[in-house]
Amino acid sequence: MQEYDISSCPLFKGIDPEEQQAFLMRFISNKKVIEKGQYVVRQDDEIRHMHLLVKGVVRTGMITQEGNSLEIEFIDAVRPLAPAFMFAHYNRFPVDVITIEECHFLLIPTQEWLSEMMGNEVLLKNFLKLNSNMIVFMSQKLQMISIKSIKGKLSLYLLENTTEENRSFVLKRNRTQLAEYFGVQRPSLARTIAELVEQEIIAIDKREVTVLKRDELKKVL
Repeated sequence: MQEYDISSCPLFKGIDPEEQQAFLMRFISNKKVIEKGQYVVRQDDEIRHMHLLVKGVVRTGMITQEGNSLEIEFIDAVRPLAPAFMFAHYNRFPVDVITIEECHFLLIPTQEWLSEMMGNEVLLKNFLKLNSNMIVFMSQKLQMISIKSIKGKLSLYLLENTTEENRSFVLKRNRTQLAEYFGVQRPSLARTIAELVEQEIIAIDKREVTVLKRDELKKVL
């Protein structure tokens, strides 16, 4: 079973490669392929399976009360979808999930996934750690959403993606996708970016962003 490599998935960290291959053999018959630009699941769909993305990239998002499209994150293989909600009382997907390219999933029934974890302590610990990290991510996302100004949202995003030592990074999102991530209109975001460039707080070369004055971004927050 060499078609997929799940060793990069946080769920399988520290698990022997032979055990990983055995896992794939048990569930490869549950493989589902979804074409680019299609919904994998929709917000509020019931979670009956562990959706393990083994190939491709998806994006998650929702529509805000103001009618704006709010992007939550991009998810690259190999990762599970909404694992923290699998065993919740309200076990439904919190977001829409849409493919960015052709994606392959292993659909593992919830009870069978539970049995896998009960039989493998490392897998269980990895599952708990992954869910804990997701809570941290969502708290950071809520912090960004709570900031009212576009300049504040952008400043936080730039600070989170750079450090004092490494002040440059490459944007994975285009301007439209970045506006959706912030839950704002694209023209408003474009004006804010242009303002930061004009003030020489940041510099942009294609998709590479360099923070020139971190202190100025911190002042905004």
